[in-house]
Amino acid sequence: MIAVLRRTWWWIGALMGDHDYARFVQWHRRHHPDRPVPTEREYWRDRHAAADSAPGARCC
Repeated sequence: MIAVLRRTWWWIGALMGDHDYARFVQWHRRHHPDRPVPTEREYWRDRHAAADSAPGARCC
């Protein structure tokens, strides 16, 4: 039962974007090994700024 709850919690976190920064760090290190990795705060600031500047197909 505990394992199911953990998997469910992980899945909900994935839907909410909780794992996005960790995936970004892996991608950044692979594609830009010579550049410093932005902090998590910088990552979210830039991501929200990009979403606000080009809203695309958002409903609101």
